[in-house]
Order: sequence, then structure tokens, then C-alpha cells
Amino acid sequence: MEEEEQRTEPVVYEDLVDKRHDELMELLESRNMKQLREHMNEMQEFDVAEFLTSIEDNRMPMLFRLLSKERAAEVFANLETPEQERIINSITDSELAGIVEELYVDDAVDIMEELPANVVKRVMRTATPQTRNLINQYLHYPENSAGSIMTAEFVDLKKYMSVKEAFARIRRIGEDKETIYICFVTSAHRKLEGIVTVKDLLLADPDAIIEDLMDRNVIYAVTTEDQESVSEKFSDYDLMALPVVDKENRLVGIVTVDDIIDVMEQEATEDIQLMAGMTPSDKPYLRTGITEMWRNRVPWLLFLMLSATFTSMILTRFEGMLAVQAVLVAFIPMLMGTGGNSGAQASTAVIRSLSLGEVEPRDVLRVMWKEWRVAFLCGLTLSVVNFGKMLLVDGRLLNNPAVTVPVAATVSLSILFIVMFAKVVGSFLPIAAEKIGVDPAVMANPLISTMTDAVSLLIYIYVAKLILKI
Repeated sequence: MEEEEQRTEPVVYEDLVDKRHDELMELLESRNMKQLREHMNEMQEFDVAEFLTSIEDNRMPMLFRLLSKERAAEVFANLETPEQERIINSITDSELAGIVEELYVDDAVDIMEELPANVVKRVMRTATPQTRNLINQYLHYPENSAGSIMTAEFVDLKKYMSVKEAFARIRRIGEDKETIYICFVTSAHRKLEGIVTVKDLLLADPDAIIEDLMDRNVIYAVTTEDQESVSEKFSDYDLMALPVVDKENRLVGIVTVDDIIDVMEQEATEDIQLMAGMTPSDKPYLRTGITEMWRNRVPWLLFLMLSATFTSMILTRFEGMLAVQAVLVAFIPMLMGTGGNSGAQASTAVIRSLSLGEVEPRDVLRVMWKEWRVAFLCGLTLSVVNFGKMLLVDGRLLNNPAVTVPVAATVSLSILFIVMFAKVVGSFLPIAAEKIGVDPAVMANPLISTMTDAVSLLIYIYVAKLILKI
């Protein structure tokens, strides 16, 4: 019985990949190139790229040359820039030309943007004039725009075609297209008129006309539209492909869902890096040089360090007052930390809502009012708990006579005001940044924490003056 359960236990795909990787390494070490080639041609192109990346010696380009021309282009598009450069430098111009011609245009453009200039020149020299012109056209679109990530490999139909004629065209041109499931209906002047899916065609009568089947209510993007806006359309409308038109509504390309996944990953990475106080970088961590990482991080660290001068100035200004009640100094780190954490919670929630389109700049008052009420409840909870903690733990268990009821009330009331301030500011600043056209992620944890540190001290000191009369 136990043996049957073990046999029916599902196999994890990652385990199969690891096993296949070990098998490939054994074939490589035994120099069984024929079987190695067969295995690589049966694998997913991403897995083949991962296997080639793991081989750091000069055998990697040799193994790449075992792949068929079509397969080589698919694997090449999945490799990182250093591996692509190694392969380009090890193959002939004719081999390179074959890879470039097999690549989808959007993948070729991505490669051109990452490779060194001397390598790009060689790649462009080997490409056909038509491919070279197409790549140059895409490279002239604004960075991170719909035009820069689209591909020209799509199936276009005419509205006067029958279903039978449409299928004949799909069979004739579809092999080299990035997607054939969604077909785009264009006029004689290439203007976008509608879309029709292969499912619609399969379920329709062979003599039915495309004009009667197509959906005229087309969601589209323009070439200059920001890629983040394009990704929102994919998310909002559950799209598989999005047509891209120029200013005259002519269809010039499409963006597919696999490209948008890359965009979403890129945008999320940028937001995370900005929220952590770093200049965004599109390079993988292990491939980023120490000098580049230093340049990305040190400006923010310098800014945050120097901005902390305000905190030092406040402490210096009220040093004499704090000396009268020295016990107050012990709670400053806790108050500043609570303020920073409260502001970070609010800013993170608002930044995420802005990126998902759930919140717009016009909602600023609603957001601030909502966060103020949340802040009051959070601050009140923290104040009550802290008041009890100070009297029981700090006062009695730690036997600190300086922790009196007025001192506990001072710290606890300060927490309430600090949390309310931090959450309201943390919700306002990202929306203000969005309004003026700055990435809201800039107004994240490090910056808000620095602001709340200074204000927290001021709140604490004035509450102490009010309650303790110092």
C-alpha cells in the first residue's frame, strides 16, 4: 500500500530540471555530444539557457552551436547579456545573422539596448536591411514606452475576408508570428478596425465574413504611452495581447503578455529599490559591480545622513530641558522608531494602491481622512499598552523610580500624536509625488522616517513641557 502511494506521489518540476541538468553534465563530461544535443532540443528554452549559463568555461559557446538555428534564437533570447556577448564573440557572422533573423523584433531590440556598442555594431552589420531598419525604428521610441516593448510579428486580417480565407492567411504567415490566437483587423491604410480570436473563427461558419465576427471595441495603446500604463491595461482587461497604434491610429505592433510580465517585474524592482533608498538598477545583483552599487546607494545615504542634522539640532536645542528629566531620553529611540514604522505602513499601502490604479491624486482627502482614523485607533492602542508597560515593567519590575505616572502619560500621549502625524504624512507624500509627476516610491520609508524623526522629537518635547512643566 505504501509503495502505491509513493508511486502516485507527484513529481516536482524543479526536481526534474535538476535531474536533467545532472544528466546533461554527465553527457558533457563523457563527450557524448549527439545525445547531449538531442536532450537540449527536447528541453524548454529557458532550461537550456540556465544550463548554458552554469557552464563558465569555453565549452558554453561550443554547446550553443549544437542547437538548431530556430532553437538557438529562442535560447539566445533567454540568456543574460554577458552570455550573449560571449556567444556573439565566438560565432561567425553567418551564424550571428541566422540568430538575429530568427529573433522576434522586441527581443532583438532588448538585446541591442544591453550589449556594448562594439558588439551592437557587429550584430547590426550582419542583419538584413529590413531587420536593421525595423530595429532602428524601435530603438527611436522613448525608453519604457509601448513602442519600445512592442513586436511587429502579428497576424493582420481584412474585414472582407471569409473565415476560410482568414485561416489560409494564418497558415501562410503565422509560423513566424509571436501569437496567432488573436488576429487584428486592419484597413487598406493599416488602420486598426477590430480584433478576432482563433476561437471565434473555429466556431464560425467557413463562409462567415470577418466584419461580422470581429470586436470593434478594441483596447489599444499608442507608441509613446508609458509601459506601466500598458501593464495596467493588461491587468484591468485580462489581455493576452494589446495592439499598439501610432498617432494616426495605424497598427504598428503588439505587446504580448510575456513582455508585460517582464515590465511588471522591472517596475516592481524599481519601486522596491526606491523605497529602500537606492537608485534603481536593471542589472542582476550578482552581475552588478561594487562601484556601481556604491554609486547607486551612497547619494541616498548621504542625503539621509545630512537630513538627520535636524534631529541633532532639536536635541541640542532642548538638551537642558531633557537633562531635568533624564529618563525621557531613554524613550526617544522607541518614539522615533514607532513614528518611522507608522509612516512606512501608510506610504507602502498608498504607493501600492497608486501603482495598481486603486487610488488617484484626486482621492487625496479621502485617503488622508481614512489614514487619520486608522492612525487614531493604532496610536490609541499603542498608547494604552505603552502606559501599562512603563508602569509595570519599567517602573516596578525594573525598579526605575524615575518612571512615574506623569512620565508614562507623557510618553504614551506622544505616541498617539506621533502615529497620527506619521500616518497622515506617509499617505500624503506619495500622492503629492504622483501629482507632480515624480515616482511615488521616492516618498517611501527612508525619506518619511527622516521627516518623522524630527517631528517626533518636537511632539515629544512639547508634550513633556505641557505635562511635566519643564
